[in-house]
Amino acid sequence: MSGRVFDFSQDDNKDNEQENGQKSGGNITYTTYYSNEKTASAIYPILVLDNKDGFFEHHITGSFIDPEKRTCFETKEVRSDIVKIDKRFEQFIRWMGINHILVQLSGTDTEEGFAVYKIREVDNPSHSKLSAGDGFLQFMMQRLFNSQLQREAMCAGDVDEDMDDDDDMKLTSLQSIRDFLDCAGKTFPSNIRSWAKRNLMVASSSEVSEEERRHAQRALSIMLNISWKSSSFEPIDPVKAREILDETIYGMEKVKQRIIETIIQINRTHRLPAYGLLLIGPAGTGKSQIAYAVAKILRLPWVTLDMSAVHDPEQLTGSSRIYANAKPGSIMEAFSKARESNLVFIINELDKADSDSAAGNPADALLTLLDNLGYTDNYMECMIPTGGVYPIATANDKSRISEPLLTRFAVIELPDYTMEEKKTIFLKFSLPKVLKRLGLMGSECVVTEDGAKEVVEHYKNVSGVRDLEQAAEHLAAHALFLIETEHVSNVTYNAEEVRKLLD
Repeated sequence: MSGRVFDFSQDDNKDNEQENGQKSGGNITYTTYYSNEKTASAIYPILVLDNKDGFFEHHITGSFIDPEKRTCFETKEVRSDIVKIDKRFEQFIRWMGINHILVQLSGTDTEEGFAVYKIREVDNPSHSKLSAGDGFLQFMMQRLFNSQLQREAMCAGDVDEDMDDDDDMKLTSLQSIRDFLDCAGKTFPSNIRSWAKRNLMVASSSEVSEEERRHAQRALSIMLNISWKSSSFEPIDPVKAREILDETIYGMEKVKQRIIETIIQINRTHRLPAYGLLLIGPAGTGKSQIAYAVAKILRLPWVTLDMSAVHDPEQLTGSSRIYANAKPGSIMEAFSKARESNLVFIINELDKADSDSAAGNPADALLTLLDNLGYTDNYMECMIPTGGVYPIATANDKSRISEPLLTRFAVIELPDYTMEEKKTIFLKFSLPKVLKRLGLMGSECVVTEDGAKEVVEHYKNVSGVRDLEQAAEHLAAHALFLIETEHVSNVTYNAEEVRKLLD
């Protein structure tokens, strides 16, 4: 084995030299590379070990050596130097070396060396890190694979990653929070790294009140459980986008075309559009369903906020930690729920915000979020990057929305459906959906053309199509009752039967 030294210095100049594979001062002999891969492989490994003597084949068990002494991987038989590493995992490997975490590495032999693509913890009662147990290592692996190293120079060229399910584990204890920052601190924006260090000092201090420590620890747990990603996005497929919209909503061709024209800007800019979407139309026209479809097109998680239930701006902006019952606002809670920084923020009933509130119109608190310049929550006391947040609002009455809010959206007005469109929606969407839910076949509950026309006529003074699904539920339930009690094989509803049932 060679006697290479792997320098884990976090100095930025050394980082740059390592990226180019250059030596500095005669003791940097490894290379690092940046990867956006969500899994490791022989081509994109977590790290590569020197394997010139062919000691390693598939699985090896041992531990990384404290970098202050000598950085390599040590088994019972041999020591092997690290010669290449994914930059995202550099701090993680260093942390394992310092804390003598016993692990099993899985990999394959390549021309470069033993390419490691999996790291698992091995039971070792002697190690002192409590957070190393209970799935912390696997949680770290998943978070690092889902992250991108925060480098100012890379911001313009980063490529965002697809949405993926995160580990169920959450960081709550001070020990796990401290270890997580040691392992993955560089994956956070610089202002959040600085904020986390300050709050960790408060949470660990004996010179502040128990209340202050509790708030600091809670804020850390919320912030660090969010995966902070680049705000650069991959292009969308306009054909696939149209298919998703067509599956979601019937008709409204101009509306769907306008939506695609708005979000397709991402294909050239690799950024979310400068304006969110404001969908205005009568109740039941599918505004919320369109919002969910856009989230699917953008491959982002979505969270919702019902403005009709917000009566005070503090519900959105959070309350100061000086209060014993202080808590984050709804916007910060949305990030926490999504567990990542890139998301679609669906603001339902924007026109229902309480403009008569003594504390002011709560909707105005959304302005900084909509500007994508960053958002500050009073409880978190930190500027939250919002470049990866795409807002979609819904409303019934455009006149009740303030001009400053309107100017921050691409406004799309949804017309009500025509009578013919409602009939088609009832026969092709509402009725089949209900029959599937009740476990009925289409042949068991049949509604004729004139029966469907009668359903639509019955609800001619009601906007949207929600009542059509309720009518389908009524007819299907009646058919199921007759099938079960009178043992008929099927039930057919014409206009007269529909009229009898719905009147």
